[in-house]
This record gives sequence, C-alpha cells and structure tokens, in this order.
Amino acid sequence: MDIAMWRKALRVIPSVSKGTWDTLDVVSKWLISSRAAVLVMTFTSSAIAGLFAARDGGFRILPWVFMTLGLMLGHAANNLFNDYTDYVRGVDKDNYFRTMYGPQPVAHGLMSTRQLLGFFGATFAILVGCVLAVFALDAWDPMVLVLFGIGVFFVMLYTWPLKYLGLGEISVFLVWGPLMIGGGYYVLVGHWSWQVLLAATPYVLGVTSVIFGKHIDKVSMDREKHIRTLPVLIGEAASRWTIVSFFIVSYLITAYLVISRYFTPSFALVLLALPALVRELPSFFSPKPDKRPKDFPEGEGGWPLYFAPKAFIYTRAFGTWFLVALAAEVALRLLLPDFWR
Repeated sequence: MDIAMWRKALRVIPSVSKGTWDTLDVVSKWLISSRAAVLVMTFTSSAIAGLFAARDGGFRILPWVFMTLGLMLGHAANNLFNDYTDYVRGVDKDNYFRTMYGPQPVAHGLMSTRQLLGFFGATFAILVGCVLAVFALDAWDPMVLVLFGIGVFFVMLYTWPLKYLGLGEISVFLVWGPLMIGGGYYVLVGHWSWQVLLAATPYVLGVTSVIFGKHIDKVSMDREKHIRTLPVLIGEAASRWTIVSFFIVSYLITAYLVISRYFTPSFALVLLALPALVRELPSFFSPKPDKRPKDFPEGEGGWPLYFAPKAFIYTRAFGTWFLVALAAEVALRLLLPDFWR
C-alpha cells in the first residue's frame, strides 16, 4: 500500500511514468485513473443533500452513507468510461489536449482497454450494491431505481453523444443539482423540494463553472475534432463571462434566500469565500495566455489547463463555506427553533 500516493491522488491528478505505475498498488491505480481528486465536488453535493434533510428533520445516517458512496462511485465510473469512450473513438490520439494535463491510462500506455473496463466494471458493481442497499433501506421505493437509471444514462452517454451536442455542461448542472442534491434529499426525506433545489443552486453553478473552464481550455482542439461543447458553440469570450455570471449569481441567490428568511444569517459565512473569488475572478476577464504564467503550476491538474483549475479552486472554497454555513444553520434551527421564523 502506498498511502502517500493515495493522499496525493486525492489532492491532485498525479502524472506518473510507466515504471512508477507498474510499482503502484491497485488502489493507487484506481484513484489516479478515476481522477479521485475531483470527487470532492460529488461528496459536497451529497453532504448538502444530507444537511438539507437534517434541516427538515429527515436525515438518516445509513441511507446517506450508502448514497454518498454510490454517488462518488458513479462519478468515478463516469470518469473511467469517459476515458474508454474517447480512446476507442480516437479522440485521445495525436497528442490531444486531454493527454497533456493528466494521465489518460490507456492513451499513455499505463493499462490496456481491458484493464480499464475491469476498473469500470468493479466500480459499477460496487455502485449497484450501494443502490440496492439504499433501495432496501428506503422501504423498496421504486423512485430510488428511477434516480439510479437516470444516473446511468448520464454515466454512459455524457462523453458521447451529449458532450458532442453541446449538452455536456447542462448535463453537469442537472447531475450535481436535481439528481444528486434534489434526488439525494428525496431519498432521505421521501419527497421532492423545489426550494432545496433553488437553495443548492449557488454550489451547483460553481461545479458547472469547472466543466465550463475545462472546455474553454481546450476549445480550439475540441473544435478541430468536431466536439461541440458550449464554449465551441458560443465562443471563448461568452463562455468566460458565463462563468463570471455564475460566480456573481451564486451570491445573489444566497442573499435572496437570507432576505426571504429561507436561510438564517449563518449564510453570511459564504462571504469568507470572497478572498478566493478576488484572486481567481480577474483571470476570467481576459483570454487564456498563450504561454504558462510563471506563477502557474504545470501538470497534475495545472497547465495546459488554466480556467478549469481556477474555477475548481474557487468552487472548492465556496463549497466549503457553503457547507459550513448550512451546518451552522442546521445547528441553529435545532438549538433555537424560533430563532429565524
């Protein structure tokens, strides 16, 4: 077991040589190939669903644990299947952008397609086990299986054809919002809530900005390969300003929910993400630099990615303080039920 590599793979997307890869344990290989560092965004969505359920008196620990594990495995399975799909379709050939910023295990010769599908199959099998556990704990509610079926749809079809049709970014918004948070809340509480979905939107917009940033970073190469992401369709500048609008709208929605008394004043804590916003936001006002800035990291999730890591850094900060604010709200409502009526 290489615990140091496990920790690294959970923080960044490590670049490894074939020689190093061959010495790694299976867990390290899975963490790297599934890009486990980005699974924190999925954990945050599940945590938000759980906290909203707790806020409304419906949190149940066992269904939440299996649901969280299942969602993270679903995200990992999607990343693995994306690599397989792009490889067999020939997208990763000819030094395609994706192969420059992190390990694409098959394209880099680290594993065969059969081994990659083995990782995918094992991941998906454990995911199914988690879904069945939630299904049983939820009194065999068929909606659990419906939500799972919707999740499988996005896992299998995100890379192709959805991303090719300009639906990739919309898919991310729908998965991390209505499916993960809205569906997660339903699993725990037993009913749907549009208010919860609106309240979670500030975080979901952050997650969507990360995929927007990634697609801006590789817009020219995607255009060459006829991958019609939204940045390809609407242009690089419009996409950058879309991300800026996401960041601003997140605060406006949060402020509205405090003013309307849906949120308690604890949500002023999200303002502690402003230093990260001040650092990262100016970069989105201008096109991507032609060369790596001297103070910008290279490889392992850095250059040639530029906007994606900046959006991720800010989203991680905002998501952390959003979670803290929501946890504080749950505590306030439990300890002082008449505090914010």
